[in-house]
Amino acid sequence: MKKDQIEPFFATLKAANPQPNTELEYTSVFELLAAVLLSAQATDVGVNKATRKLFPVANTPQAILDLGLNGLENYVKTIGLFRSKAKHLMETCRILVEQHSAQVPRTREALEALPGVGRKTANVVLNVAFGQPTMAVRYTHLSREQSHGFGAG
Repeated sequence: MKKDQIEPFFATLKAANPQPNTELEYTSVFELLAAVLLSAQATDVGVNKATRKLFPVANTPQAILDLGLNGLENYVKTIGLFRSKAKHLMETCRILVEQHSAQVPRTREALEALPGVGRKTANVVLNVAFGQPTMAVRYTHLSREQSHGFGAG
């Protein structure tokens, strides 16, 4: 896509769907970040099952840290690759507390500096939580209506 086509492209997407959303269940920006981080190579249904138990107990970076790695693993063990995802989420929470006052950063660079957060995760958070004009590499976290016309079959 040429540079002069980018802004009109995102304006068209925004007009078609002014409030993009995800099938992941969350009530805060941090919960969204945690859910998307856990969703790599997993289904939204599976992640939602785990986070429905996790978030009522620990839905802030500090609360996740207070669980400890073993405690966190017990909540996410039904998700594929749960050990590495739990380590990434735990380290992400530590960084959020120590470097970002327990707040999810609003820039791609700061998000991608978090363990387990790549471009797709950063794009989902930036778009869904902060309304920034980004597009996730994978469309599986967007509803069929949102991804219609973008290879969603």
